[in-house]
Amino acid sequence: MSKIFCIAMFRRRTVLDALLRPVSRNKVCLLFGARQTGKTALLRQVVAETGDAHAYDLQDSALRRQLEADPARFGREVRALPRNVRVIVVDEIQKVPALLEEVQSLYDGAPRRWQFFLTGSSARRLRSGSANLLPGRSHVFHLHPVCRWEEGADRIEVAPPAGRSPRVERLPPFPDQDLSRALLLGSLPGVRAEKPVTAAATLDAYVGNYVEEEVRREALVRDLGPFHVFLRLAASESGQMMNLTKLSQESGVAISTLRTYYQVLVDTFLGCWMPAYGVASRKRVLTTPRFYFFDLGVRNATAQLPPDKGVLQAQGGLLLEHWVAQELIARADYLGRGHRVSYWRTAQGLEVDFVFEGPRSDLPIEVKWTERPRIEDARHLETFLDLHPKRAKRGLLVCRCSARQQLSDRVTAIPWNEL
Repeated sequence: MSKIFCIAMFRRRTVLDALLRPVSRNKVCLLFGARQTGKTALLRQVVAETGDAHAYDLQDSALRRQLEADPARFGREVRALPRNVRVIVVDEIQKVPALLEEVQSLYDGAPRRWQFFLTGSSARRLRSGSANLLPGRSHVFHLHPVCRWEEGADRIEVAPPAGRSPRVERLPPFPDQDLSRALLLGSLPGVRAEKPVTAAATLDAYVGNYVEEEVRREALVRDLGPFHVFLRLAASESGQMMNLTKLSQESGVAISTLRTYYQVLVDTFLGCWMPAYGVASRKRVLTTPRFYFFDLGVRNATAQLPPDKGVLQAQGGLLLEHWVAQELIARADYLGRGHRVSYWRTAQGLEVDFVFEGPRSDLPIEVKWTERPRIEDARHLETFLDLHPKRAKRGLLVCRCSARQQLSDRVTAIPWNEL
């Protein structure tokens, strides 16, 4: 059955600002993200600001079957709603993609009558639909696991309904995580609230119930055996330079199939590609993209790594680099057009882990596991700055030092929790 959302306990999410901005008020808002990133909880806070909202939860199998058999029923029900009900929420829209046609029809018939909020955890089935994500009618947002921006912020000015004055909503921040927990268990909102033992079990269940079963249920992968082998290897290689030939040899899966499998992970928001830095330089650069899982806890569970300190001793540097990648990717996404994250590596072996690209300037970032950064750790950052003086003026070295240190005139070492 459809339902009416009520106000629920909610923690600060960065993307809330974008969803509430006036420019999106008369657009269909599409909120994408992997399962358990908090999309439903976020929309509960959004609709609490606009009065009653009529919601369709397509994870309800009975409701889903009814709408699959008769998608036009959605339009008839929405048109019959009372005038005071303006906000319409559809959770997991990809489960009945035909509803996009109904949303388009409703929007085209009365662009200012309803405010639609649609969530989705898979884009593949939506892209195949004739509605094609409602071009010209929608604003698209992406929700990531909790990032550092969402730890410690405790108030936000909430955009009010028409005719009401702005007010400040006090929202509890997400509690800080220590580094070891962040690197081992990740940053999914629900997992952060659990004790380590139960959090590890939750992540195992996430991999079994969603990463495998949901992907198969979406008919994205029919033969789960090779895909299961691929998942473990892809998780283990997450963040490394892509080598499909090596992965094919280790998994026994054809290279063409591996490309399809990686696209499945992208379409279900379980990971993303990181491109090479695209500014021309005098040195030949490598252009092979890197792939990153969306959350370290899910990555570790998929790679079958135990959540204990021994993993940090063996892979601490790799995990810290992965955590920084996820932070930067989320922030670039939330900042919007003109921002992206890339990496820089030359054929001669010079490398900078990340470049945070902005509309006017770029920031090279190196990651080191050390607690005592040295000027030698900044040498590749200095080279990058020398090669790109018009775009990059300074660099950062993220490490486990206890306080900021100025390594050179242009490079600063910062503690991981000050990123």
